[in-house]
Parts: sequence; C-alpha cells; structure tokens
Amino acid sequence: MGKAFESIARGLEEAIAHAQGRETGATVHRIEVPEVDVAAIRARTGLSQAAFARSIGVAKGTLLNWEQGRRRPTGPAKVLLAMIARRPAVVKDMLYR
Repeated sequence: MGKAFESIARGLEEAIAHAQGRETGATVHRIEVPEVDVAAIRARTGLSQAAFARSIGVAKGTLLNWEQGRRRPTGPAKVLLAMIARRPAVVKDMLYR
C-alpha cells in the first residue's frame, strides 16, 4: 500500500475512534458562531424579504420565521448569516457577478 492510502486509513481510524468517544490525541477545533439578528442583517443588505431569502437559498417562510423569532437559523445558514452580518455585501459579491 502507498503512503497516501496509509495516511488516509490512519485518519479514518482516528475519526472513528473520536466519534466513539475514545481519546485519539487529535486536535479538535470547536467554532462558536454568534447568535444572529436576521431582520437587522437583512435590513443592512437593503434587500426585500423575498430577495434576501432567494439570495441565501431559503424559503421566504423560513426567513419570516427567523425574523419573527419563531425559529432560529442553525448550521450552515447561521454561519452564512454571521458572515453577512460582518460583511453585508458578501452575498452580492459572491452571487451576483
């Protein structure tokens, strides 16, 4: 077997051990994404609710639930919103070339 295969196999074994709760010596990075104010973020972009929802790939109803506090964004949506909060033009820069 080649070195690349051995390295990948070792990494997979460590990942499985970590997932099972065993100590592997691997460095684990935990990233905390701050809570986001979706309505304020959208307002800073200057987009309507429908346009903003389309621009980030969610249904308008989902955006309304976030803005009205019935639900909170999680996972990749929360990360994307945190990025937009820091740099509102990021959606425009990335998607409207």
